Amino acid sequence: MPAIKFRGVDFIQYDSLLTDEERLVRDTTRKFIEDNLIPIIEECNRAGRFPRELVKPMAELGFFGASLKGYGCAGMGNVEYGLMTQELERGDSGVRSFVSVQSGLVMYPIYAFGSDEQKNQWLPPMQKGEKLGCFGLTEPDFGSNPGGMRTRAKKVGNEYVLNGEKMWITSGTIADVAVIWAKVENEDDKVRGFLVETDRRGFKADDIHGKWSLRASVTSGLSLQDVHIPESNLLPKTGGLKSPLMCLNQARYGIAWGALGAAMACYDCALQYSLLRKQWRDQPIASHQLVQDKLTWMISEITKAQLLVLQVGRLKDAGKVEHQHISMAKRNNVWMALECARLSRDILGANGVADDYPIMRHMMNLESVKTYEGTHDVHSLIIGQSVTGIDAF
Repeated sequence: MPAIKFRGVDFIQYDSLLTDEERLVRDTTRKFIEDNLIPIIEECNRAGRFPRELVKPMAELGFFGASLKGYGCAGMGNVEYGLMTQELERGDSGVRSFVSVQSGLVMYPIYAFGSDEQKNQWLPPMQKGEKLGCFGLTEPDFGSNPGGMRTRAKKVGNEYVLNGEKMWITSGTIADVAVIWAKVENEDDKVRGFLVETDRRGFKADDIHGKWSLRASVTSGLSLQDVHIPESNLLPKTGGLKSPLMCLNQARYGIAWGALGAAMACYDCALQYSLLRKQWRDQPIASHQLVQDKLTWMISEITKAQLLVLQVGRLKDAGKVEHQHISMAKRNNVWMALECARLSRDILGANGVADDYPIMRHMMNLESVKTYEGTHDVHSLIIGQSVTGIDAF
């Protein structure tokens, strides 16, 4: 069990800005994380083990496809969904990543771009956690520049034949279906999405080992060698890079909230520790000016980040959110969370690197979160293009 129990973070009566339903979603998720993930997450992190035993309980609480409507999904508002991901990542970034991929990167594209047959086939069992998915966009040589992808699909009769490699794929080796993005040779290399069952001949997934980040998450490389799929596996409404980027926006939105949860976990741990730890004249280190300065910076940035994602969530619920709004939230909140983790580690001293406390695990996880779904620098350019009207890519 952790040495310090999370108490919540609310400096400006932030809860008063939330509806009863939003608070209920947050509190229900928080209780689930406290009861089920917190007691085992450090062991999972040490062992590099994804806690798959939590998939079914998470499904029963409606975590998968939570913001989608129909097909058994919870139909949450976007703020409710954000608060859910906040609490998931307060537990661990890897667990939030799993839910984000299942929901925003697999169920969402099927929901948004799929046929009725595809939706009926996949969404109900995915919502129940009976089927798992992964999202294949990033390649070994193309991350920030997905338009350079080398994966190809070729129409042959009533089939498509896929060839290519994908890298850094969450849930790759445990997925039942992969949403694979490829350039279609017969359509002037237009990017299209395909549903590829992972038991098809020529499809192979291998875990990536040696990670010092997201250790409680499955990360894989995918190989497709002459994988034949029926033309009915094409996501019919996909066309161009806009389609996968719409999926990434769904995931980035959840990340902005999730990183906030990691920051809250680090700050609250450091605050409680500073009140318990005594140094110099038998006084708690919280009485020292330099420690108070660190705590003040953290609670100020967390509070601003709370307001940022809440407004982006309100815009999303109103159908008014733009991609640059989500980029700002993702960029700011992940940066802020990583700085909070570093300052918190500093306050805990040597104890900050021990897994009696969650800080070093969050810090290592956030190094990956800062990179995936658009790096910090890429989001700078997205925001820069928005405010100047000039594309600097």
